Amino acid sequence: MKLGPSAHTDTFTRDNLPPEDQWPTFLTENFNYPERINVGRILTDGMVEKGFGDNVALIGNGRQRTYKELADWTNRLAHTLVEDYGVKPGNRILIRSANNPAMVACWLAATKAGAVVVNTMPMLRAGELSAIVDKAEISFALCDSRMMDEIVSCGKTSKFLKTIVSFDGTANHDAELDRIALGKPVKFDCVDTGRDDVALLGFTSGTTGDPKATMHFHRDLLMIADGYAQEVLGVTPKDVFVGSPPLAFTFGLGGLAIFPLRFGATATLLETASPANMIEIIETHKATICFTAPTAYRAMMRAMDEGADLSTLRCAVSAGETLPAPVFDEWREKTGKPMLDGIGATEMLHIFITNRFEDAKAACTGRPVTGYEAKVVDDNMNEMPRGEPGRLAVRGPTGCRYLADDRQAKYVRDGWNITGDTFVQDDHGYFHFAARNDDMIVSAGYNIAGPEVEAALLAHPHVVECAVVGAPDEDRGFIVQAHVVLADDVPKDEYTIKRLQDHVKATIAPYKYPRSVIFTDALPKTQTGKIQRFQLRAS
Repeated sequence: MKLGPSAHTDTFTRDNLPPEDQWPTFLTENFNYPERINVGRILTDGMVEKGFGDNVALIGNGRQRTYKELADWTNRLAHTLVEDYGVKPGNRILIRSANNPAMVACWLAATKAGAVVVNTMPMLRAGELSAIVDKAEISFALCDSRMMDEIVSCGKTSKFLKTIVSFDGTANHDAELDRIALGKPVKFDCVDTGRDDVALLGFTSGTTGDPKATMHFHRDLLMIADGYAQEVLGVTPKDVFVGSPPLAFTFGLGGLAIFPLRFGATATLLETASPANMIEIIETHKATICFTAPTAYRAMMRAMDEGADLSTLRCAVSAGETLPAPVFDEWREKTGKPMLDGIGATEMLHIFITNRFEDAKAACTGRPVTGYEAKVVDDNMNEMPRGEPGRLAVRGPTGCRYLADDRQAKYVRDGWNITGDTFVQDDHGYFHFAARNDDMIVSAGYNIAGPEVEAALLAHPHVVECAVVGAPDEDRGFIVQAHVVLADDVPKDEYTIKRLQDHVKATIAPYKYPRSVIFTDALPKTQTGKIQRFQLRAS
C-alpha cells in the first residue's frame, strides 16, 4: 500500500510504521477520500459548513455544546497548542481525562493542530503512564486539572515528557489551557494532514513492560463511521448516543465521539457511567443508541424493574466481552428493542463483525461489516470446516499497524489480522465467539493482562509466588482470580486479602485488582518451573 503525502514535520510515527511486508491486506475500495484530510476539521467546522451548526454536538457536566460552539472551542484550543506551546504536526500529545466534553475538545484540537493523539484512562497510575510515554516518545500532555498527580509523577522521572498542561473538565474553563484559549480567535487554519498521516495511537490494555501501540490514520477514523456506523446503525442527526466505554478505548472513541459527530448527532458523556447514571441520561436526553458491555445491560435491566423508561432507545450495541444469550433474550423481552452484538479490536480500531437489525440472535456475533472479510483458520492458516472452532482471521479497510513492534509479525499472517479469538463459523456464514486464546482476562468489558496483576502482587512483601487467571463470573463474564503463596506467618484471612487487593489498586489501575484471592501452599508447575495456569483455571 503506497502512502500518500504527509504534513508531519515530526516524522516519528511514519518512521516507525511496520515494514510493508508485515502489513495486513487493506481493502479500501469502498472508501474514497481526498489525499489530504483532517478529521478534527471534518467533525467540527466541516459539520457547521454542512448546516449542523445549531445541532447539539456534546452534552456533559451540565452543559450542551452545539457544533458551532464545538468548532469555535476547538479552534481556540488549537491556536493555544500551536502558538503558546509550540506543538508541531506529528508531535504526540497524551490526553488524560474521564469522559467529558473537554476531553473530546482537546482531542479534536490536537488533531486540528496535526498532532498524533494518545488518549488515556484516568485510572492509570504513573508507572503505566510512563510505559506509554516511553513507547510513543511523548513530550507533551494535557490533563484534567482534577487528576494531575499521576501524570506529574510520571513527568518527574520521564526522559521524554517535558510539558504538562491542565484543562478544566468541569466546563468552567478555569485551568491553564482554558484561560489562554479564551483570548484566541474562533477561526483556525487546520494542518493539512494527509489521509495516511497517523492521527491516533491506541494502546492495547497491557501497559507495563513493553506496551503495544496501534497506529490509525485520519482516514481510518472516518472509515469506521462511514462503514459500521452508517451501514449497521444507520446513524442520523436525530440520534443521541450514550455509553460507558472510556474515550481512551477505540471502542468508546468511535461510539461516543466519532460516530455521532460524523453524522450531526449528539453525544452524551458521563464521567461516572454507572447503570443508574446511564438510565438517568437515557431518560433525560431521550437517548437512541447505547454503547456498553453485557454486564452493564444486566444492571440496567434490574433498574428497569424499578420503573425506568428506556423506550427512546432504538439500538443497544454490546461489545467488549462476549454477550451471553440470557442477557440478549432478557433485553429483547423487557424492551422489545434490538441488541446488536459485535466484536472489534484496538488493532482493527472498531467493530468488524456484528449482528444487524434484521438478523440479530442470541449467542451469535453475526457477519462481517461491509468491506471486511473473515474466516476461521488453524495454526497453519488453513480454513476450518464450518462448525469447527479455530482462530479468527480478518481483513478489511482497517488493520494492525503496531508502532515499532516485533509482535506485528505475529498479529498479521498472510495479509490477515489474527485477533487472538477462537470462533466458529456456521453453515450460514454467521460467526460465533468461543473463547479468547491468549492470556488476557476480559472482565466487564476491560482487557486485563494476568502477568501485570501478578507483577503488582509480587511487589508486596507478603507474597512469595502468585498466578493470576480468569474465573467465570455471572455478572462480569470473568473476574481476576489470584492464587497466592504467602510468606511464613502471614495469616490467610480476609484482612490479608484486603491488604493485597488494596496494594494492587494502588500500584496499577484499580479495575485490574483480583476480586478473588485464593491462598495455596504451592502452585502447580512443570518440571522446568513454569506455572501450569490451566490447572488453576480447572480448579
